[in-house]
Amino acid sequence: MNRITSTRTSSFLLALAFLGFVSLGLPDAITGVTWPSVRDTFQLRQGAVGLVLVVSGVGYLISSFLSGQLIQAIGIGWVLAVSTGLVAASMFGFGFAPIWLGFVFCAMVHGLGSGAIDSGLNGYAAHQMSARHLIWLHACYCFGALIGPVLMSNVLASGRHYSVGYSIVGGAMLVLTVMFLITRQSWGAAASSTRQIRVPMRGSGVLRDSTVWLQMAIYFLYTGLEVTFSQWTYTVLTESRNVSPDTAGIAVGVYWGAIGVGRVISGAIADRFGIDRLIRYCLVAATSGALLFAARLPVGAAFLGLSLAGLGLAPVYPCLMSRTPQRLGAERSAHAIGFQVGAAMIGAAAIPGTLGVIAGMGGLETIPVGVVILFGILVLLHESLLSLPDAGSDAK
Repeated sequence: MNRITSTRTSSFLLALAFLGFVSLGLPDAITGVTWPSVRDTFQLRQGAVGLVLVVSGVGYLISSFLSGQLIQAIGIGWVLAVSTGLVAASMFGFGFAPIWLGFVFCAMVHGLGSGAIDSGLNGYAAHQMSARHLIWLHACYCFGALIGPVLMSNVLASGRHYSVGYSIVGGAMLVLTVMFLITRQSWGAAASSTRQIRVPMRGSGVLRDSTVWLQMAIYFLYTGLEVTFSQWTYTVLTESRNVSPDTAGIAVGVYWGAIGVGRVISGAIADRFGIDRLIRYCLVAATSGALLFAARLPVGAAFLGLSLAGLGLAPVYPCLMSRTPQRLGAERSAHAIGFQVGAAMIGAAAIPGTLGVIAGMGGLETIPVGVVILFGILVLLHESLLSLPDAGSDAK
């Protein structure tokens, strides 16, 4: 009976983790939809959205880098419950903030909550789940990122205030907060079996390990490249290659769809195929897609290149996360996972921004070329990682 109860609890926590990643995607993609309405409400310039993104990013970095210490101090169950509650509060705050500074403050709260959820769930999944489940976990983020904009677009199209959409998302996050509170002891009991939660090593000690820095560099580049395709594909196609806006919009959708499909497929084969081997081949596929997109061939080739890039990028983030405890051991990985998530956040902002600055000097086509160069560096870094000894083993 105890085994049956334990199995049911694990299955419920798995389902709750999937919902948690859907919840991460829900609010993240809403800002772009609501921004014109928010801008007009507070009578702001177009560029003011940058302040929201920067402040949210700072909060995300703080909580992700401190997640290991937070989990040690209060347990993963409480971290998930409190951080989800912060995201819920930020959603209601976004919807009803009476002044612009209040809206910006909510961006900080949202970043703090999201960073802790991301790091906490990734840490739990890396220690408790198979590579298949971890990849599918990240596919749930894509699902949430799809639902959020559709939900908010329908709210605004119906003539209602953006606060209605934010309230719906906030209500969903409140329900999830309650579920995390109810199950907080179960999360801690499961995690303690891997000794992930209460470990003596401090984060500063983990940063002395060169493997940790190498993995952070890989996460920095990977996430930056993923976001670069998302942010710049539309502009490159419409303003440099004279592709119609409708077609360019579909191209971006094809890219994100390829990531979602790629994560579902790779999750089904990762454990049998070998995680390291899967990442290696997928990076080759993604680099090929980037080359095809950079070649300035007819738009059909650009679609194929974006599809290859999306399919290739799809499993990299979760597969690397799955290997972290094996490479570093439970003690170091409890902190290292938070550092990796933080490095990914920095890359998501720094790489698209830097390529944008370069494009301002050399033209938009420098962006696809820069992406190809960065893919080459990413492949080399991953091969360097494979050459290092680790605490586990995987087919290569």
